[in-house]
Amino acid sequence: MNEETLIRRKILDSATKAYHQNIYTYTGFLGINELAIYHSMSHDLSFISSCCFGGNEACERQMIQFGSKEELGYSEEFPIDMIKISPVSPKFAESLGHRDYLGALMNTGIERSLLGDIIIKNANAYLFCARHISDFIETNVVTIKHTNVVCTNITKNTDTDDIDIIKPELKELELIAASPRVDAIVASITKLSRSNAAELFSAKKIYINGICNENKSYPLKSGDILVIRGTGKFIYLGCGNETRKGRVYVHLKQYV
Repeated sequence: MNEETLIRRKILDSATKAYHQNIYTYTGFLGINELAIYHSMSHDLSFISSCCFGGNEACERQMIQFGSKEELGYSEEFPIDMIKISPVSPKFAESLGHRDYLGALMNTGIERSLLGDIIIKNANAYLFCARHISDFIETNVVTIKHTNVVCTNITKNTDTDDIDIIKPELKELELIAASPRVDAIVASITKLSRSNAAELFSAKKIYINGICNENKSYPLKSGDILVIRGTGKFIYLGCGNETRKGRVYVHLKQYV
């Protein structure tokens, strides 16, 4: 059984359990490639409602929730907690990156599917994780590389400003592209030639509304979510007037 078939089976099993047992069910955190498989299964999953969330709207790694208030008669939030990881002595803390935090977490034996995005802000890191593992993280993650750290469950502490600190921000962009085609827009965003931008499509690095897109001529629609792996996440707002040379102004918002 190949990896994609296994992912499809796990997603379908979770959906079927929610349907037959009349309960909400959740997958673990899925990466963008796994989520693309989910988005391609809309016909197979049409028997039950579902949605994705990772902690905030900009998160790349997300859980899938199966079930809805209309189907089950009650609402339920995603079982996701946010953990703040702070150096005990900021003055003597190392400069830590995403790999450092993820490596320390994985070294405790935690499965990757229980860990969502890690957002680094100044000397602190903010981790989204499955709720049932948050106490374990608070107790067992005490060092990152050579830096002593303390973990605090921000989700349980409603008096903190940390939730606002990591809220996604949107920056408006206006670019000029050769045409309204998605490959031209990707080339403009990445500052690559059209031919080099085309390689991103064949390398499966372009996602539109969660689905991997290899169609270079796809016409983006207002509100489409464009993800260029390694570059960023954008909301397409539409095209404006043409320049004298026949190029078009493209309006976007970028998650920063």
